[in-house]
Amino acid sequence: MRIEKVINNNVVMITNESNQEMVVMGKGLAFQKRVGDVIDDSKIEKTFVLKKQGVSDKLALLLKDTSELYLNISSKVIDFAQSQLPYILDEYLYVALTDHISFAISRHKQGIELKNPLLWEIRKYYKPEFQIALKALEIIEQETGIALGEDEAASIALHLVNSQLSGENMAVAVQTTEMVNTILNIVKYHFKMDLDENSVNYERFLTHLRFFSIRFARKEKLEDTMDLFFFEQIQLKYPNAYACTQKIATYLINQFNWSLTKDEEVYLTVHIHRVTNRHKLN
Repeated sequence: MRIEKVINNNVVMITNESNQEMVVMGKGLAFQKRVGDVIDDSKIEKTFVLKKQGVSDKLALLLKDTSELYLNISSKVIDFAQSQLPYILDEYLYVALTDHISFAISRHKQGIELKNPLLWEIRKYYKPEFQIALKALEIIEQETGIALGEDEAASIALHLVNSQLSGENMAVAVQTTEMVNTILNIVKYHFKMDLDENSVNYERFLTHLRFFSIRFARKEKLEDTMDLFFFEQIQLKYPNAYACTQKIATYLINQFNWSLTKDEEVYLTVHIHRVTNRHKLN
């Protein structure tokens, strides 16, 4: 395999036999090497096959000023995350997470500890991602000897959530988290009750809201295939839950200019009825 770009002494970019871009790491891998030189395969310690256009260039640019140690940490975190999560993580996460970890450790060394205002929401609404992020803190401490706090775990979890959105804009992940939080608050205030966060129905409702918010971020809408008679029956059968759905619809149209389809109104109404009715029965 021949070198296409030297990133630093330990990291190079190559193209494999399938014409895929690869970033490979190894101690002294590119020492006194130039573009076009053949690399010693025995020195390769880690390989990243990056299929998405432009990701390898951004990673190369980042690694000019960032230690490959943080890429190695990110790789371990991503491998663990991918083994735990049901969705495929976007390749850009290698760039975003490496940059975040590098910056977080740099801030820690300077005595700067930033609070994450969404810590409570992230820990509550994105439990799998937050647990993975706590594991990430363990990996960071093992590799660097630096113990970061839960605020950083929340930020790492948000990167995982954002990766599901297949984008590079962290503001989208923040926006979807705030959307889920506001919808849950609308339900609580409408029914004047706290929801049982340990119940199966709550988890189902939360999962529905997460996927709904992701569809919003991707500008994807469900096709409106709802039978009008069935739609009217749901309104009659669950009037209070449907009234709550209308409040959510008003919030979404006012805040995001996002209108619900009849299908989405029905799904929301049924979930709201289930999560609040079971709570009242209990």
